[in-house]
Amino acid sequence: MTDSRHEDEPLFTDSVADDADDEDFTGDLDDAFPDADTDDGEGEGERATLALFEGDTGGLSLAQRRALVVLLKNRFISAAQHPAEWRVIREDPAPIKSRLNDMFLDLHLDLSYEVAFKRQAASESGGREFPTLLLDTPYTREETILLVFLRHRFQSERASGHEDVTVERDDLVAHVASFRPAHATNRSGDESRANNAVDNLVKAKVLSKTNDASRLRVSSVIAVLLPLQRLHELWEWLKHQNGATDDEGAEA
Repeated sequence: MTDSRHEDEPLFTDSVADDADDEDFTGDLDDAFPDADTDDGEGEGERATLALFEGDTGGLSLAQRRALVVLLKNRFISAAQHPAEWRVIREDPAPIKSRLNDMFLDLHLDLSYEVAFKRQAASESGGREFPTLLLDTPYTREETILLVFLRHRFQSERASGHEDVTVERDDLVAHVASFRPAHATNRSGDESRANNAVDNLVKAKVLSKTNDASRLRVSSVIAVLLPLQRLHELWEWLKHQNGATDDEGAEA
């Protein structure tokens, strides 16, 4: 199946890889920075207040370090799901962005939907490859179908004035089934893949559980992950994959 994801999408491209090609620095700091002025002690008091363990030379506060770790471990953070970390990053994003830049990553904030995520930095010239800490995993066909459906639903509900956007799990599975090719006969297998796709989007926090086990809440991150232009591109791709014309195919 053709990969339906662009390289700059954050949702499934930010798991930390185990095979990063780093080189540990083992030299003496004084030798590495012979011109550094350390006689006047300027800044030492501030660094001392930030130290959390013996030999700690980090420049972030405890709250900032926690926020950075949460951002590195998750595909994204939002005000709804990580309020403390979101507040720390929103109030002073520069030091977090700086640490990410050191790892060839970039920080993106969407203040409208209150979402922060990281993604691989790209060379300005486009001719240089940077080492990456991120794993690049494409969406499955079923996940792509659901993402397009959820983006349409979110846009429609918000336009109608509804802040809380929810969907029925059965409706999601049925929507995936509506894209089943005519020659497909393994309905049980197709339904299993559709349910797995729903579960994966719950794990990715695009969907979240509610008090009703059959109803799921749509996170506002969907609007950041799939801007309208990308949404239209994916919808055209799905129609092509399903052999539908402009007047055919399932309505999202």
